[in-house]
Amino acid sequence: MREKIVFIGGGNMASAIIDGLLGQGRALEDFLVVEPYAPTREALAARGLACVELPGPGLGDAALCVLATKPQVLREACAQVRRHLPAEAVVVSIAAGVELAALSDWLGGHARIVRAMPNTPAKVGLGMTGLYATPACGPRERALADALFAAVGERIWTASEAMIDAVTAVTGSGPGYVFHFMAALEQGAVELGFAPAEARRLAVSAFRGAAALAAAEDAALSELQDRVTSKGGTTHAALSHMREAGVAEAIARAVHCARRRARELAAG
Repeated sequence: MREKIVFIGGGNMASAIIDGLLGQGRALEDFLVVEPYAPTREALAARGLACVELPGPGLGDAALCVLATKPQVLREACAQVRRHLPAEAVVVSIAAGVELAALSDWLGGHARIVRAMPNTPAKVGLGMTGLYATPACGPRERALADALFAAVGERIWTASEAMIDAVTAVTGSGPGYVFHFMAALEQGAVELGFAPAEARRLAVSAFRGAAALAAAEDAALSELQDRVTSKGGTTHAALSHMREAGVAEAIARAVHCARRRARELAAG
């Protein structure tokens, strides 16, 4: 018998994980989605997923309970879940800034909890998820949580819960940084005379190709940069301007700003 997975919240990330697991051969019957928002619930039900408005007895045989609500309503959701959650279930939270101690408290002392920080490329199977588990989670519990996110991309288990904030700053927020750079490249292409659709295509292609090349190589990213930069050439001119403008330093500082904000959210 395969493990039953309950999702508390049926939004974009929950849907991405479900789609990934279905693509790996899981059955619709393996899932239960608790979703209070009627249009979302109806859309999920139309796909053949079992959906309910509120947590109830259906959680009683859950092996995994994925907390996929917005952080601001998570405490209320936990209060509803705790009455039906089996002690042996593994709870996985994807809520940013909510620490394990708070989750355990809100769940009535539940011990087997994993914090996860996925990112939006999970929607296309190219996500990166940071994970950290409580000491009560052994190899089996960690494997169950890991399998969830293996369906939507890569995973990294952190050595401390504090490093989840660092994952948030680098890969959780990372797609936003990349889109920012892509939009600037797109704007530059428009200014050079390309139509907007062509400019977008050029910018996306540059990032897609460079990312695929970096993933296929073991070389340092700085070395890959050097390989495409001829002294006195066009790339050299552009990168020299970026260095003078402090672009790399600004990006690094932005990552620190994101981690600081993650810590502020965790502190309430």
